Parts: sequence; C-alpha cells; structure tokens
Amino acid sequence: MEESSKKGLEGTGLELPVNRHGNLKSASSDQNLLEILSDIKASKTTAVINYGASWCRVCSQILPAFCKVSNNFPKLSFIYADIDECPETTLQIRYTPTFHFYRDGERVDELFGAGEERLHDRLWLHS
Repeated sequence: MEESSKKGLEGTGLELPVNRHGNLKSASSDQNLLEILSDIKASKTTAVINYGASWCRVCSQILPAFCKVSNNFPKLSFIYADIDECPETTLQIRYTPTFHFYRDGERVDELFGAGEERLHDRLWLHS
C-alpha cells in the first residue's frame, strides 16, 4: 500500500543512479509540473523533461540512463514527469518516452523513444 503512494522517480520502483549535482527533479502532480515549467521559462535554464509512465517498459529501460547522464551535464536541468501523475499537463504527449528540450525558456527540440546514445547526443547538442 505504501509503495503505490510514492510518486515521481521514487514511484517507478527502479534502482536509479544517485544524482550528484542536484539538477534532477521529478514532477509529482500537474501543479508541480506547471511550477517547474514556469521556473524553466523564468530562469531561461537549459532543461530536458522526460515524459514517461511507470507501466511503460521502454521508459523503464531509459530512465536509469536519464538519471545517470544528469551527472554528466551539471549545467542542465533534468525533470522526470510521469504522464499518469500529471494527466492534465501531459495531454499532448502521445508517445512514451518523449523528451522535450528547453533553451532560454522556450521548447526547442523533441525526441521520441529510447536510446541512451541518441539521448546523450541530443543532450550534448543542447548543452
């Protein structure tokens, strides 16, 4: 019962790498995701949002790599948003995982699907 009440990264039930730079967050509700998006726009931080789902096998495969790579790009902000925990703000997400990249407060890129090398290359491009 207690496991199902966990949200965000903890709610995935996966063993994830430790984030050493404090640049990895997870959105646990629609309101929380809206606040994160607002912060991204206000701060003009370069950021990537990983939209996934706990039931998605491909998402479970790429999430540990997403967390691990956050340690390689300390100047980027990394956000994980579970589409089931943020249903209103993720209505536009049609495929999981989907990655949105933000620069200077604007969404500049989108990546569908998994692939650690593809993700790393795209992060390098936006860093």
